[in-house]
Amino acid sequence: MTHAALLVTAPGEVLLAPRQALAAGPGELLVEPDLVGLCGTDLEIIDGALDPAYVRYPVVVGHEWTGVVAGGSALAGRRVVVEGIVGCGHCARCAAGEANLCDTYDEIGFTRDGAAATQITVPAALAHPVAAGVAAEDAVLTEPAAVVYRGLARAGVTPGSQVLVIGDGTVALLAVLLLRLWSPARIAVAGRRGEQEALALAAGASSFTTRDPGGAGRGGFDLVVEAAGTAAAVGTALGQARRGGTVLLLGLPPHGQAVPLAADQVVNDDLAILGSFSYTPAAWRAVVALLNSGQLRPGILVTHRYQLAGWEQAVAALRGGAGAGGGGPRGKVLLQVR
Repeated sequence: MTHAALLVTAPGEVLLAPRQALAAGPGELLVEPDLVGLCGTDLEIIDGALDPAYVRYPVVVGHEWTGVVAGGSALAGRRVVVEGIVGCGHCARCAAGEANLCDTYDEIGFTRDGAAATQITVPAALAHPVAAGVAAEDAVLTEPAAVVYRGLARAGVTPGSQVLVIGDGTVALLAVLLLRLWSPARIAVAGRRGEQEALALAAGASSFTTRDPGGAGRGGFDLVVEAAGTAAAVGTALGQARRGGTVLLLGLPPHGQAVPLAADQVVNDDLAILGSFSYTPAAWRAVVALLNSGQLRPGILVTHRYQLAGWEQAVAALRGGAGAGGGGPRGKVLLQVR
């Protein structure tokens, strides 16, 4: 017996390959994924552009996903979302609830096989059932939502604040969606693609522009969320926070890319620059609770869906090339596994 998996054997080498059928071992669950999200990090894995410390080839991609537990478990037939970060459980960071900073980096879809496959085995302790009323299209966005939630929670968003989100991809749109939990007075979005405006406004943005927000001089935002993942966007973010403001870096520029920094400006303006890597178990649980309570429905950001066998079209759509949907808005790109 075999199952199908989207395997990156080495940078630039991708194939849909048959693999040996899986069976759950002690402390594991066998899950059948049905929806898998693709993101820019998957492209970096495919292209070999990700920091080598965070990927191990060959690897099955798929770190944003949801699926149904197969037989042989008390959770059989239940939809689950699974934390991808597999902490060691005994280092100081794990003990502090910061598995994202575990001494040994291990993550589904990066250093161990991901869920772009018809089967996956996962640590049972990391699987979270979702309520029956939660649609798969909402559940599949748990991972990126947890990444964003963790960053926003650390940034200390306050009611009535002025917020700028830089970027118009899924992470930026999720930031807009989640920011509403803190009741800011304004959420402005600065993107590069005008066709993303409708998605941004639907997510809760107060305004959307493709103009450089720094063109009119220094901004007065209490919080600037950089979610574009470019060095230029980081520079823009630093220039748009008010004195005493916070800049949250959620985007991930290409490995090794430097950003010019006027250190005296950071000091004189009393800026807080906050990097946020991945998510913690607490952030994951918070997002699952929001999904289960109906307070978060991120499925509105899904715009593209392809069968697993059509993965090449999905990758093209993610790159914005052929198969991208005629130049329309592009939110989350999904693979339909079954």
